[in-house]
Amino acid sequence: MSLTLLPPVPAAVSPRDRFIDMLRVFGIVLVVVQHWSMPVLLYADGRLTTGNALAAIPLVTWLSQVMPLVFFAGGAANAISWRKGGDGWVARRVGRLGWPVLPLAAVWLPLPYLLGWLGVPEQPVEVAARIVGQLLWFLAVYLVAVVATPYLIRMRAAVVLPVLAGGAVAMDVIRFAGFEPAGYLNVVFVWLAVHQIGFLYAEGRLAWLSGRRAAGLAVAGFGMVAALVAAGPYPMSMIGMPGAISNMAPPSACLLALFAGQLGLAMLLRPALNRVAARPGPGALLEWLAPRMMTIYLWHMPALVAVAGVAVVGFGLDTPAIGSAEWWALTPCWLFCLGVLLAALVRVLGRFEQPPAWVGGSAVLVGGGLTALMITGFQPGPIPILASGVLLLGLVRTRVAVPRHR
Repeated sequence: MSLTLLPPVPAAVSPRDRFIDMLRVFGIVLVVVQHWSMPVLLYADGRLTTGNALAAIPLVTWLSQVMPLVFFAGGAANAISWRKGGDGWVARRVGRLGWPVLPLAAVWLPLPYLLGWLGVPEQPVEVAARIVGQLLWFLAVYLVAVVATPYLIRMRAAVVLPVLAGGAVAMDVIRFAGFEPAGYLNVVFVWLAVHQIGFLYAEGRLAWLSGRRAAGLAVAGFGMVAALVAAGPYPMSMIGMPGAISNMAPPSACLLALFAGQLGLAMLLRPALNRVAARPGPGALLEWLAPRMMTIYLWHMPALVAVAGVAVVGFGLDTPAIGSAEWWALTPCWLFCLGVLLAALVRVLGRFEQPPAWVGGSAVLVGGGLTALMITGFQPGPIPILASGVLLLGLVRTRVAVPRHR
């Protein structure tokens, strides 16, 4: 099937769309809070056992799993940026995406060896190194979206979206028929479909989606999720649970229905969100957070690992029974300690969101390095070291000036 190319449509929103910034910030902050609230940690005899607190309340994930909204906001931001970016746009975006990973790699490549030398048991260190690296999946997939943006933005949405959504459904059919690897193609189909709808917003083609229409889309989207869950084989949880079919790894077509519900809700709340962002206090906070989102995302799990390592491995404090009075009493303190540490990390490392004046990247090298780190984590061995070298080479290979703004 051939895709018809069209000249780009001028963006119908301002260069800095506060609603999109609000979605990006809200999405990443909610991801952080969800990850910090999930762990159920038990430590005994040198081994760390992990569980998921949200397993008991999977319906919460219909709102807390906001990665679809994050990719939608990223699509809108990329469309706005690309139309004013000029030559070298992809290289600049890849540099902005990959450069903040370097301090993470610089810390986590030697850290497992150091902790082992200090006598920390091997298994908890392996768990920590793996989960820190696994979160790089987002960067690897978003890199694909960035590289595809100049091409997809010229294509007819009426053709591209059915192809992507239909591909997602087809991969689910093949996956649930018994060929699990087919589901991983939905990493492209699902996330690029959501990203493509962000282009429509940037072109002003979602202006009709407000009031009753937005509310109707929200009801229809969440209703479709309920129907898919009831019919099966989709699980109720929109995040992965141990030992269960996952809607996230690999992503399922159910996430497209979830996105429809979340998009309707977001567009319904858009006027209120814009009013909040226009106030001096929230506006200043938004301006401070927006350029540091990648640092917050990359370092929120190391903050969790550090606090949990001290509390659970160091002092032997296991997670209280989920929902108990002790759990509710300790959770605010837990989140506060994590927030303080993350704020300190962001203050020190946020400067890496702005690469040096002459950096850029090769999409293939950066993508390969991110993917390898995502798979292996930062566990001891030659592959993470090699992957970090490939990532560094990709970032310095193409020399282009990176602007200060999006």
